[in-house]
Amino acid sequence: MLSRPPMRAVAFAYHNVGVRCLSVLLAQGVDVPLVVTHRDAPGENIWFGSVAALCRRAGIECLITDGAEHAGLTATLRALAPHCLFSFYYRHMLPVPLLQTASAGAFNMHGSLLPKYRGRVPVNWAVLHGEAETGATLHEMAARPDAGAIIDQQAVPILPNDTALDVFAKVTVAAEMVLCRSLPAIASGSARRLPQDLARGSYFGGRTPEDGRIDWSQDAWQIHNLVRAVAPPYPGAFAFVGARRLRILRTWWPGSPPDAAGAPAPGAARAPAQPAATALPSAPALFSDGTSAWLRCAGGGLLQVVEMEIDGTPVTAENFAGLLGGPLVTPNQQPQK
Repeated sequence: MLSRPPMRAVAFAYHNVGVRCLSVLLAQGVDVPLVVTHRDAPGENIWFGSVAALCRRAGIECLITDGAEHAGLTATLRALAPHCLFSFYYRHMLPVPLLQTASAGAFNMHGSLLPKYRGRVPVNWAVLHGEAETGATLHEMAARPDAGAIIDQQAVPILPNDTALDVFAKVTVAAEMVLCRSLPAIASGSARRLPQDLARGSYFGGRTPEDGRIDWSQDAWQIHNLVRAVAPPYPGAFAFVGARRLRILRTWWPGSPPDAAGAPAPGAARAPAQPAATALPSAPALFSDGTSAWLRCAGGGLLQVVEMEIDGTPVTAENFAGLLGGPLVTPNQQPQK
């Protein structure tokens, strides 16, 4: 617990990281007179926790905004005189005048090991690129997104079959850990500030459902990474069988990831219960051996398909031929008439 009198903070928060980090502030005795969150996006799959609901339970004033009200909040925050301003997975950039209302600094919790993966949906991008780790970083906010000095960060592993949801759960815990151990130093004014070398990182934008389209020129590891990066509750990786939409929701990687040069690790080219060589197509294809469903990818790699659906109907190894028209099909990237 922080020493009294309590530090006063205003939080801009959303999503599970917003819920958990706001919970940390309350558990540590921080005085939170105001929380700002934003409206859920129309049509978005809301699978995560509600900051507004937490505020109602805790009796905290909560302003729900679409971001247009930021300029008008400057006077409000000046009157509250917060020591700190925190942003926990809040999706809007905060203008500099708002940041300057906090006497001890304004801090953001970002879901990567900065300076890597600055920008939007960093967990999904890290999984898509086959990273072996990511994490959470608490950093000062600045005019540029995710560019301020680092206060603290915590790494978490990304295992070869982790989905983005699996990794996001780890990053959420990492964010709690970082905030818990950083608050005393922030409150006392002794927190270290490590400037970022932005040249060592990169910035990534948001993703849309269309970005889940499978590129059949990619190898097995690349396709596997796409599948797990956009697996539910995200929209999923997709292709078409003729005019019908195929969603591949889960694949299985049987060993260690390829090395930096792209060579498979021992055992990575083999799959459990691999189908007989006579059953293997020579070109990218989706097929069933009666027990499992498989993807034959560019370069000859195999992926076992754990979960998929065609036009919303689950496809298994047993009903594969009946639903898809045969034991072997060639998916296409665009719907065909």
